[in-house]
Amino acid sequence: MNVAIDTCSLLSLVRYYLPFDANLVLKNLIKNKILEGEIIIIDKVFEESKYVSNGIILEKMPFLNDKDFLKMAKCPFKTDSLLAPFPRKFLSMLDNNWVIGVQKNKINSVEYENRKTSFLNDADMKLIITCLNFMREGKDITLITEESESGNDNKLFKKIPVICKDLNIQVFTLPELLEIYDGVNIQFN
Repeated sequence: MNVAIDTCSLLSLVRYYLPFDANLVLKNLIKNKILEGEIIIIDKVFEESKYVSNGIILEKMPFLNDKDFLKMAKCPFKTDSLLAPFPRKFLSMLDNNWVIGVQKNKINSVEYENRKTSFLNDADMKLIITCLNFMREGKDITLITEESESGNDNKLFKKIPVICKDLNIQVFTLPELLEIYDGVNIQFN
């Protein structure tokens, strides 16, 4: 199973799981899954990982700083020239289904277009577009995020799980992903 993982999930991994990974089972599993191309870290997520929480993701997973490893893993996955399949339909859904009307009404059309362009180029949307392209190629892919469907923090656009539901993209949380992987057994005595 291929998974595209967001920055929040990587952050949760290094903050809440790796400190308890005394035998490096989880860290090595994640490293191998990235190397095998099963865990996809897109360029936008990789960039965010350098700066979020003072770069703790790259600090705790130093293989993500290893140029040879990154080259072998073809990581990060490039999204700069990636387009959503059926762009007209996709943009229509963005303008009609995924925008929060109350927030849109607070800004003018120029500001809306600027924020829409920004949203289309941010990591969350690039993850979604990556998943759509994998699906179009007939590949199995799941988006890993810690976001919930509820609340939007007064943002202009809906959250990842809501958009993914509309697009039939499977979404798992990090715990749901780890539950699937053989060799990972998280228990407390």
